[in-house]
Amino acid sequence: MTETTFLFPGQGSQIVGMGALLAKTFPEAARTFEEANEALGLDLARLAFEGPDTELVKTKNAQPAILTHSVAVLRVLGPRGVVPRAAAGHSLGEYSAYVAAGALSLSDAVRLVRRRGELMFEAGLERPGTMAAILGLDADVVTELCTEVTEGIVAPANFNSPGQVVVSGDPPAVEAFMVLAKARGAKRTVPLNVSGAFHSPLMANAAAGLKRALAEVNIRTASIPVIANQSANSVTEPEAIRDSLFRQLGAPVRWEESMRLLLKTPGPPFLEAGPGKVLRGLLRSIDRDARCDTAGEPAEIEELLQ
Repeated sequence: MTETTFLFPGQGSQIVGMGALLAKTFPEAARTFEEANEALGLDLARLAFEGPDTELVKTKNAQPAILTHSVAVLRVLGPRGVVPRAAAGHSLGEYSAYVAAGALSLSDAVRLVRRRGELMFEAGLERPGTMAAILGLDADVVTELCTEVTEGIVAPANFNSPGQVVVSGDPPAVEAFMVLAKARGAKRTVPLNVSGAFHSPLMANAAAGLKRALAEVNIRTASIPVIANQSANSVTEPEAIRDSLFRQLGAPVRWEESMRLLLKTPGPPFLEAGPGKVLRGLLRSIDRDARCDTAGEPAEIEELLQ
């Protein structure tokens, strides 16, 4: 039995074809997608496997598809001796982490993130917002510059790694922030193609709707430590999990802090479970010596098991 720290990706990692070969190769993965289909009352598997991309990329679809792929990997690895000793997930990936910890069922988790995606999109329609990645500025400089913008609300949304912070807010405020950031020495400012100002105060209505949805779900005590985005601390108790997921929607993802907390405990390599390799890249930016395997496709899983 190998215990490792599982990392679960967030929105943006989706790609048409995700999980298709996994489900064809491993019965556990196929059953996981079937379970998600039944919970949602739609053919999520077909959307993930075949697209079209214009539908898969929608927040309400991308989030449950990524979560299901991640849980499928988890269920393939478990019987083969690779299990989590701790977990963390980036934004929606925090839900995957709670499934890994036994705090949420897959059915409840996919319904929650489907609703979360709908609420986030609706909030973006009610008050349009945008996001931008800022490369080459320290986190404290980004935070300081946010307070200098007068064109509206702009706030840090993701503290991803040293020199990589994402900001979120009103479009005029984000545009003004990018000008300030370049003047302060940012290497690059990259506008993101998103449907709203995620992880910012502009998500207040979405967070209120999510709080109601979370109140209706059974959440159990987590069997392993899960590092919450909003606090960058371990969360295991049901009400603390519920509160963390509610607050997370309007607060920054403190990913760098979360990884530094996990890096304090020596042990086996990290494992990014699900589509893509974004989190492995961020981890290497935080600690060049940290090893993170990836497991999203059968070939990666076979290599890992060897």
